[in-house]
Amino acid sequence: MIMNNLTIGLFGTCDKSHWRDKFIVTYKSQDVPYYNPQVKDWNLQCAQIEAEHLANDRIILFPITHESYGLGSLSEIGFSVLNAIKLNDRRYFVILIDDYLDDSLQDSDLRKESLKNRSLVKNHLLQLDMSNIYLVNSLDDMLQVSLILYQSENLKLAIESYLIN
Repeated sequence: MIMNNLTIGLFGTCDKSHWRDKFIVTYKSQDVPYYNPQVKDWNLQCAQIEAEHLANDRIILFPITHESYGLGSLSEIGFSVLNAIKLNDRRYFVILIDDYLDDSLQDSDLRKESLKNRSLVKNHLLQLDMSNIYLVNSLDDMLQVSLILYQSENLKLAIESYLIN
């Protein structure tokens, strides 16, 4: 089991999205550990690994982009916020919820449901007063906030290590 792993979990929109590409290139260039749940050959073991990372990574990213309906990801946000409230205020959640959907998403019922749920989740998040939940407006903001949080947590760990020794 992973415990408070100083890793950035790249959750949120999957499907055919490529939002993670820029994040992964940046993280690799700066030796920042990350977890990518979007794998080519998903299997049942992937679900267990993903659940462990969602429950334990120190920094969790949740972009709900305009590229998919995002109904599963929207429900995961609620689960993660509950974890933030109940379990550990030393974990950080960075959330982006696009207010629109691509025109290619044509199913009118799913479109209506997605837009309603996006608005509900976003408005509920805006009501929270929690220092470890960040609602951002763009993927660029999300990347920058994730790097700042990682650097900050790395510094805290170095201070704690120094004081113990």
